[in-house]
Amino acid sequence: MRNNKTFLPLLLLGILSSQFSMAQIAGSNSQLDGRNTISTAVPFLMITPEARGGGMGDVGVAMPNDVNAMHWNVSKIVFNEKQGAVSLSYTPWLKSLVPDINLAYMSGYGKINDRSAIAASLRYFSLGQINFTDNFGNSTGNYNPNELAVDVGYASKLSDHFSVGIAFRYIRSDLAGAFNQGPNPVSAGNAFAGDITSYYTNKTKIKLEGKKYNVNYSLGGAITNIGSKISYTSQQYQNFIPINLRIGGYAQMEIDKYNTIAVALDFNKLLVPTNPKYLQTIAGYDSITPSGQRVITEGMNPDVPPIQGMIQSFYDAPGGLKEELQEINISTGLEYWYDKQFALRAGYFHESPYKGNRKFMTFGAGFRFNVFGIDLSYLVPIDQRNPLEKTLRFTLLFDFDAFVTQNKEEDKAPVTE
Repeated sequence: MRNNKTFLPLLLLGILSSQFSMAQIAGSNSQLDGRNTISTAVPFLMITPEARGGGMGDVGVAMPNDVNAMHWNVSKIVFNEKQGAVSLSYTPWLKSLVPDINLAYMSGYGKINDRSAIAASLRYFSLGQINFTDNFGNSTGNYNPNELAVDVGYASKLSDHFSVGIAFRYIRSDLAGAFNQGPNPVSAGNAFAGDITSYYTNKTKIKLEGKKYNVNYSLGGAITNIGSKISYTSQQYQNFIPINLRIGGYAQMEIDKYNTIAVALDFNKLLVPTNPKYLQTIAGYDSITPSGQRVITEGMNPDVPPIQGMIQSFYDAPGGLKEELQEINISTGLEYWYDKQFALRAGYFHESPYKGNRKFMTFGAGFRFNVFGIDLSYLVPIDQRNPLEKTLRFTLLFDFDAFVTQNKEEDKAPVTE
């Protein structure tokens, strides 16, 4: 964003000045038409940062051989076929509106032995360059708002088919820099979080039309971003980060020696409180008690500690079970591989119209060479616009095994004079 986007810092500060809870900002007014969207701070943590899962409708909790397992489910890495690999991903954001907002992601893993592995990743979300102004419209300098997360994880096999994993995450959200005009100075928000994950994988055979096919299948579960709230102001108003429950499955059938086809399905639910319904006056404003609290008519108080909010998120929706089910996002994808070298992908993501109404289809492709590979994905929105529409995302992968093998072969090659 360039100098003509000077309104952005004021917009950000307007949002941040009401920091009692971002979940509450979307409160009673958004419920007039039945909508009750859940909002959190640092939503960039929920953006799919890599192109393989991004090409399959944002699935990934149970997909095998995943270099980017740190984002989805760190317990998968111990079952990866390769001993180690690293990936670099780049995602333009709001490309059709501004040229310099993007998400960069680097992830990698390495096996310690046959039963344990470690992983790490770095996620950086740049909001581009903006021009800060004072109350009189005079420029006070340029700044680049940004958010980042640094992760480390560990996975261990508990059996030949089952593994568990843990991850730790540092989150920093610097949206306004030193722009501290007004009574509530704004500073960078910091938070710490962790993941608890599990993964099961096995093989079987199925018989179709008299022919047996090998099937590889897996199940995954992950609770991610379990951690502290985040605050941007000196008044210490705190917001939930996107604590998320993700469960899903994956099945791949070997059609013949060269061709395989797979299907994946994920379910996601934010484990943060749902906005309650508040009593309103005749004029349409929230009723306030003498102590300054809004009066809740349906639902529960969202201003609770993170762990209580996680538990409460399963039963606090004002609309009861029906609304709780609306908070589950569904994503599914297909993946076809030819000779483990070329892949085609497609997927679909669904979110309830009452919880954000994100619906989109995705398409992708993948290529694998001796030492490196590349994945590409493209998103097509349905019903409403999406920040990733008309955007090509890509991921580069580097295979440590192939690199080491190639170097050994070169060392063994006979020297000719």
